[in-house]
Amino acid sequence: MSGAVKLENTARRDALIEIEKKYQKIWADEKVFEVNAPTIEEIPIEDTDELREKYPKHFSTMAFPYMNGVLHAGHSFTLSKVEFATGFERMNGKRALFPLGFHCTGMPIKAAADKIKRELELFGTDFSGVPTDEEEEPKKEAFKREDVTKFTAKKSKAVAKQGKGKYQFEIMIQAGIPKEEIPKFADSSYWLDYFPPLVQRDVTNFGGRVDWRRSFVTTDANPYFDAFVRWQVTRLRECSKIKFGERYTIYSEKDGQACLDHDRSSGEGLNPQEYTGIKIKVTQFAEEAKAILAENKFDLENKNVYLVAATLRPETMYGQTCCFVSPKIDYGIYNVGNGDYYITTERAFKNMSYQKLTPIRGNYESEVVINGKALIGSKIKAPLAVYDDLYVLPMETVLATKGTGVVTCVPSDSPDDFITTRDLANKPEYYNIKKEWVQTEIIPIVQTEKYGDKCAEYLVNELKIQSPKDAIQLAQAKELAYKEGYYNGTLTIGKYKGEKVEEAKPKVKADLIASGDAFVYNEPEGVVVSRSGDECIVSLEDQWYIDYGEESWKSDALECLAHMNTFAKETRHGFEAVLDWLKNWAITRNFGLGTRLPWDEKYLVESLSDSTIYMAYYTVDRFFHSDFFGKVKGVYDIKPEQLTHEVFDYIFTRRENITTDIPIKQLEVIRREFEYFYPLDTRISGKDLIPNHLTFFLYTHVALFPKRFWPKGIRINGHLMLNNAKMSKSTGNFMTLEQIVEKFGADASRIALADAGDSVEDANFDEGNANAAVLRLTTLKEWCEDIVKNKDSLRTGPTDNFFDQAFENEMAALIEESYEHYSATFYKAALKTGLFDFQTARDYYRDSVSNTIGMHKDLVLKYIETQALLIAPIAPHFAEYIYKEVLGHKGSVQTTAFPRASVKASKSIIDALAYVKDLSRSIRESEANVIKKKKGGKPADVDQDKPVKVTLFVSKSFPEWQDNYIEIVRELFENQTLDDTKAIRDRVGKDMKRAMPFISLLKQRLTKEDPETVFNRQLAFDEVEILKSVTSNIKKSPYWLKVEELEIISFDNGASKGTDVLTGKEVEITVSGKIVDASVPGEPGILIKNI
Repeated sequence: MSGAVKLENTARRDALIEIEKKYQKIWADEKVFEVNAPTIEEIPIEDTDELREKYPKHFSTMAFPYMNGVLHAGHSFTLSKVEFATGFERMNGKRALFPLGFHCTGMPIKAAADKIKRELELFGTDFSGVPTDEEEEPKKEAFKREDVTKFTAKKSKAVAKQGKGKYQFEIMIQAGIPKEEIPKFADSSYWLDYFPPLVQRDVTNFGGRVDWRRSFVTTDANPYFDAFVRWQVTRLRECSKIKFGERYTIYSEKDGQACLDHDRSSGEGLNPQEYTGIKIKVTQFAEEAKAILAENKFDLENKNVYLVAATLRPETMYGQTCCFVSPKIDYGIYNVGNGDYYITTERAFKNMSYQKLTPIRGNYESEVVINGKALIGSKIKAPLAVYDDLYVLPMETVLATKGTGVVTCVPSDSPDDFITTRDLANKPEYYNIKKEWVQTEIIPIVQTEKYGDKCAEYLVNELKIQSPKDAIQLAQAKELAYKEGYYNGTLTIGKYKGEKVEEAKPKVKADLIASGDAFVYNEPEGVVVSRSGDECIVSLEDQWYIDYGEESWKSDALECLAHMNTFAKETRHGFEAVLDWLKNWAITRNFGLGTRLPWDEKYLVESLSDSTIYMAYYTVDRFFHSDFFGKVKGVYDIKPEQLTHEVFDYIFTRRENITTDIPIKQLEVIRREFEYFYPLDTRISGKDLIPNHLTFFLYTHVALFPKRFWPKGIRINGHLMLNNAKMSKSTGNFMTLEQIVEKFGADASRIALADAGDSVEDANFDEGNANAAVLRLTTLKEWCEDIVKNKDSLRTGPTDNFFDQAFENEMAALIEESYEHYSATFYKAALKTGLFDFQTARDYYRDSVSNTIGMHKDLVLKYIETQALLIAPIAPHFAEYIYKEVLGHKGSVQTTAFPRASVKASKSIIDALAYVKDLSRSIRESEANVIKKKKGGKPADVDQDKPVKVTLFVSKSFPEWQDNYIEIVRELFENQTLDDTKAIRDRVGKDMKRAMPFISLLKQRLTKEDPETVFNRQLAFDEVEILKSVTSNIKKSPYWLKVEELEIISFDNGASKGTDVLTGKEVEITVSGKIVDASVPGEPGILIKNI
């Protein structure tokens, strides 16, 4: 595994950084990245569709970073994708716009500021009073969503933000903030002043092509953006997308408000999980339980006591055979009114107490605390169960952190229940229970296609599960059983017998609730901790929410997705899955920073809901303000209060005849800017935002904008590892963008980021690659400088030499490949073809002609210019230096056209070059064989101290027997029977020994190559003519041997005579065996002998 690089000598890096600083200043001074729509005076075209057709644009953005810190390597990975796309599209003649704002909405900044304030009070202004002892935090278990039908992003952004610091001031010191500066951060507004300029600095030092005129902070700190958000949410409410009512919400009791994604220190992306709470009546308590109840003066007379089990599968309640509790868990008996009492964990009842399931909201004090062990052996009656008298039994794997701590047992369909029941029946003494308490007769309730009507038993046997402790196999079995039962199962018992489980499940649930045997219960899908350190619950809250999931709205979102470029099928599937389950979302909270809800100002718009269409605001904000905060006027002298809802309607939805004191001519210009740049061409983001922000982005766009302004593309990248390990502040494997650029310079860092990966899978920033890029760029720089300085010494005249033609042809092919890779946003592949392979082509050309005719001036200068342009999107500073200072061109690579091949690359020349390279390699392999000493101390076939003669046997035709088998393979391939060995044997007969190796080779090639190429073995070039043109290179092919004579004999396969192609004379073929027999067109036989 690679690790952090220690730099010994930084001279090369420093040379690159000097170039980078120079051009960053020039680009800023020349306002290269400030991009505007064509004005009506410049281009008098009213129709913006026609305008874009003639003057194309590209508009790409990333999720704006949150301003509780500087950008880290993960940010820079997403940033690099926007960067490369913007650079490439600009070189294609488009007005390429990349704006970047600063997200400040929500709890994180306010919560951190309040922590600093408290720590200042506790520890003093220099924090000298901080306690010295540190407690080790318990290791957090990885979250796995229990409902396996929901899409889950593997990692949240919050993960990377966790540091080693126990206190907020320590976290900030680790982030590089001077201790004496930290007290200022007790004021939340200071964060907004402090971090945005640092982000601008770091992105600029990275070479960012950002139009900073369009940057802004969110929240009411910028009254213009505040007005935009108020317009957005007002219009959503008016079209019935925002509603008011009760809904289940992740809630912080400590904060007294909903705790949404960006308000959390852990648990980002987790939602309420709905269960059915099954009321299992205790008909007779075990003796130990009775004693505890009596001791606590809990009289059972006139009381109904229920064990409450939380289940996702109410339709399986017919098959209950017992009820499990954990001997390791302390349960509470809680009063729920009307003489009813629930036995659950305190955590579960706390959730219930905020869901209108208890007499007093927020009261979760128990009547009695009782350990699970005391409950074992109690008699119960379970709703819908076929068996009447069941028992409470122990299950050691029950968790206090999931559900209610009570588990209903359905061994027909739950692998955990089946294996535990079997274990209890086999070892009653070990568990200190009576064997007759264990009901071993399984009731089949669901018929499945794969696993029959007892899927739990089937999967336990199939996966060879031996014990309840086989946690990994049981987790796999549970997922398989749940999916198969839900999607392909049919109920075989009860009122809805014969119905599909998917249809029967909600009906059974509704019946249980109606009969009073169950209730709806919610809890967080996993552990959620607020920024204030509170472990959250689920509360039933009266609140404003966005009605995501409403059928007609969802239909529009799916239509948008269907016409959108997602760049990878995994991305499309991710969105489809989220759109399938995502429902209403709370739009407000009471605490933090943000925009006030216009019609109910005690609430703030939460941080994911004010960041769904701000890309539209990027297109117009330069007209309103020219600073981040809206304090300095923009192009026009427009006041925030003038930006009424009608004005935004005019700009974004073409509403006419509005009342405003803003001159209509100005609004026309602003609307033209929006309509020119919209729709957004590409939104680039990490995959963790699919379940929330990016799906909200789709929904809000289709609600507020006409179809022609719906987003055109979303490109998702994986998370970024650092040196093949997960990035984490707590382990020290963490780098900020500033640190990366300081260590390696901008262009080397950008190359390493391009090389990190392009798929939705996690990528890797390898410091070794960044360091290698420094050497590669500086070496290339020195070579280019030397070549241009001495260009007059290079060969001129015609470029008719084979290696001239091959080099020019290979450049043409790589140019087009690079163009295709950039167009598809495959930057790792573009880097390979546009830099690594392009350099390799130059190296081969240089080596091939250096000792003979030398390199051609025109080709070498073309290579240098093209190389600069090919890597300009990725390494713009280096490219600019080569283009302007080495080659002396005017203009900038930022706006110079991306290279395209003037003529299509010739396949015959490509094949011929590959042939020459393969021949050189084959000669070296033959050389290694003939100079190797034989066993027993016998001398090698060739003495490497003496000169040699190389003879090439060039067959003009293939063996006839091969032609026959080519036709057989073609026929079998077309009939899709090529893998049928019997069919091959029937056709080949007794010649299998000779035929099968040849047929196997053809089969291998058919998996990688075009069938027509494999079957049509005609060479695309004249083999003999190519060999005649590269004789001097053939002689140089061996490493150790000195070739004094070269003979090339062309012959018909099987003939005893051939022609020496260098002399034209007929010669006898005196050599026999494999060297001659194996020779076929394109693969000469090679003979090396001492002279």
